[in-house]
Amino acid sequence: MTSFADAASSYIADQSDTATRQVSWAAFCEMGLPTTTDEVWRYAPLNDLDLDQYNVSTRPLSVTDSEFASQLCARAGLVIRVIDGHCLDSGQSLAGVSVSTSNETESLGGDSFFARYEVDTFALLNGALTPATTVITVDPGVVIERPILVLQITNGKSSFARTQIDVGRGSSVTVVEYFEGGHDALVVPLSEYRVADNAQLQLITYQRLAATAWHVARTTGFLQRDARLRQAVIGLGGHYNRSRNDAEFLGTGAENELRTTFLGSSDQVHDFRTHQFHVAARTQSTLLSKGAVADSSRSVYTGLIEIEKGAKRTNARQTNHNLLLSPLAHADSVPNLEIRENDVMCAHASSVGPLDEMQRWYLESRGVRREDAERLMIQGFFNEMLTALPSDFAELVEADITTVLASLNVVAP
Repeated sequence: MTSFADAASSYIADQSDTATRQVSWAAFCEMGLPTTTDEVWRYAPLNDLDLDQYNVSTRPLSVTDSEFASQLCARAGLVIRVIDGHCLDSGQSLAGVSVSTSNETESLGGDSFFARYEVDTFALLNGALTPATTVITVDPGVVIERPILVLQITNGKSSFARTQIDVGRGSSVTVVEYFEGGHDALVVPLSEYRVADNAQLQLITYQRLAATAWHVARTTGFLQRDARLRQAVIGLGGHYNRSRNDAEFLGTGAENELRTTFLGSSDQVHDFRTHQFHVAARTQSTLLSKGAVADSSRSVYTGLIEIEKGAKRTNARQTNHNLLLSPLAHADSVPNLEIRENDVMCAHASSVGPLDEMQRWYLESRGVRREDAERLMIQGFFNEMLTALPSDFAELVEADITTVLASLNVVAP
């Protein structure tokens, strides 16, 4: 079988922007895959990752939408299909919104793609192998009532999707990214979001890949003056599910609310990384990460709030709660603060533990069976995350999480 490196080199040579891709590919080859001696990868099951078991998708392998994807489509104002990293023309249109593909190499942060991600080995892989960037642009002053749905489907053995969402001044929009498929596949998406002055973006990412998939994602939001980014990241699938979610507060008064949620089972590893970088004054970030791990699954949360000199009156908070549903499950929580300004408010908190015995006893004392009491408590644990979602979407996600919970073997004290 042709090795992954041979397939990647052949794919790059066939592209119109070969020279640019080759820069990222050469940097990736020089850096190589990370190892567990790297602090940021110490919890990853890297011994399970062999690139030669994957190939490079040269064309999308389309299949019929799943029932869940169809339900999402019915609730969306615009559907954008990205199959194996390739954006397909949906034949739809939405006033005030344009969708295109681009081979431009500039980040929405204003620098080049390579300069921004040159130390991130998987981002370099995305830079070399993405078919093209899917660009969603919302015109200034536009309010989009119904959500835009981006279906990220992996039918082949790899996907290197790249997405840029550019929300114009004074606009408001909700975007839902849904990931599914990925049986025995490597899925490495990279997304950037630029929210202009006084604009609002609500972004929901729902990852429901196959249990054999490797999912390594990275997102960055660039917030201008008085911009609002409300972001929810939900992960249920994948053998290894890694999601890094960054926000850069570039304008005074910018706000970001980030909620990450996961539910681990079997031997899954959920690895969440966040970085809230406050550059401008009077900015605000609220981060809440809540997840549960069952069976022998593991979770990792590593968050960094960084407040730059001059970012006065910043208000930043970081909270991580982990629920252990089995004595074999494990969770690590590593919150970090870097503060280079005095006039700020900043706090972090974390917890790791099993279901509360007193709460369960209370339910059982009122006639609720032990198994039902435990599932009610777990659903209540996730409820805080679901209430922040649009009601139609929250209804689907809650039903999906309930289905997963029904298949879990909860072993509580």
